[in-house]
Amino acid sequence: MPRISVQYLLSSLSGLLDQYSSSKILGVSSALLAQLTKIGFLHKNLPVSHLYSVFFAAGDVTPWNALIAALSRQGFPVIAIQAFSVMHRIALPLESYSLCSSLSAASSPQANALNLGKQIHAYALKSGEMSSIFLGGALIDFYSRTDDIQGAHQVFDEIPVRNTVCLNALLNGYVEKKLWMEGLSLFRIFYSLRLDPDDRTISAVLRICAEMSFSRLGMQCHAHLVRRISGVEKDVFLLSSLVEMYGKCGLVGKVHFVFRMFDHAAGEGRRDVVLWTSLLNAYGRNGLFDEVISTFEEMLVEGTEPDEIVMLAVLSACARSGNVMKGLLYLESMVKEYKLAPRHEHYSCVVDLLCRAGELGKAWEFVDEIASEDSGNGGIMFAVSAWGAILSACRDSGNVKIGKLAFQRAIQLDQDNVGMHVELSNLYARVGMWDELAELRNFMVDKGIKKDIGFSRLEIGN
Repeated sequence: MPRISVQYLLSSLSGLLDQYSSSKILGVSSALLAQLTKIGFLHKNLPVSHLYSVFFAAGDVTPWNALIAALSRQGFPVIAIQAFSVMHRIALPLESYSLCSSLSAASSPQANALNLGKQIHAYALKSGEMSSIFLGGALIDFYSRTDDIQGAHQVFDEIPVRNTVCLNALLNGYVEKKLWMEGLSLFRIFYSLRLDPDDRTISAVLRICAEMSFSRLGMQCHAHLVRRISGVEKDVFLLSSLVEMYGKCGLVGKVHFVFRMFDHAAGEGRRDVVLWTSLLNAYGRNGLFDEVISTFEEMLVEGTEPDEIVMLAVLSACARSGNVMKGLLYLESMVKEYKLAPRHEHYSCVVDLLCRAGELGKAWEFVDEIASEDSGNGGIMFAVSAWGAILSACRDSGNVKIGKLAFQRAIQLDQDNVGMHVELSNLYARVGMWDELAELRNFMVDKGIKKDIGFSRLEIGN
């Protein structure tokens, strides 16, 4: 359906307002626009006058609410905001439903409408709409999505009634900003407010436990899910969160147990690729690289198609286990069999694989080959880690020429990378190039480039 046909339909509906009941025509119009946005026929540059002409005679907010909600959901936040502005301009009452939909549109990166969200917040305070628990949750979600976590917390303090949705919106805001301890502090007040955490709450807390290695709290969340959330064994999203949490806490036995929970619940059902990815990453994070490869092959036997993230986990396992032939075979199958386009992370894993196996020459040939396929711009196709692998191999073999080239490519991507400067200094020290070593260290001091000091944290006690 071309763009002109959409305009013609809207104009025709507008003309029917004079002949038939406006409420019926408006209902059809809003339903039509909702369907057009769903199936992609509504052009983003469709003139606003055509889009709203059929709605101007409406004294009812219902079709407007439906229009704004449909546009916001289907990826047209700018047009949704324009519809909200027109609705306000023609003096239609602004209800909680239209305000919530407009806040969702305003939080979209495409709209970049932070000021509109704050204006809606001010309107809600003055009009008394802050008493709506739905609008309170929408405001918290808006501020969280726009990286204003203080604004989200302010709204949380302002709303008179709080429910689990409101707390989840703020909790997810803390998690996205990696404010782990603040998120845990918020989680602790759930029961003081006589609210029960739901699956979304536990999922956010599990991510905090994974990042902070809070294994005991993670196991308590697991127990809560089993006792209070029905059907957790079939919820791939929750199972993946549990697998990731146990994997980052180093509890590999628990990882396998959670993964097999799906078998007992789903019978012959096929596990989602996300769940397989969580298992592969958990094994790889704990050094079980052979299990990564065997699990990947089990996944293929089950009939689950791999994606780019799965292939990255497998290639990384091949690199660390020294399985050169399988690693190269998997990279080839990624393109030919699974029709996936390798990214710089995949190529970097292959470079690391060859360097760890002592094949520095083949690694450099591989880089040149990819560079030639990429119009000679091979530096962009490889991450800093790939050049670090080559430089590390050069340090072991004493190859200064290739080591310098790898260092130059790496600093084009990250000029202040500490690891690359340290590796080059180690290479100079190995071959006895003391003048160059002193010059490099003086450069690091002048630029303030320092090696990070490692530290560990242990969870002690109950």
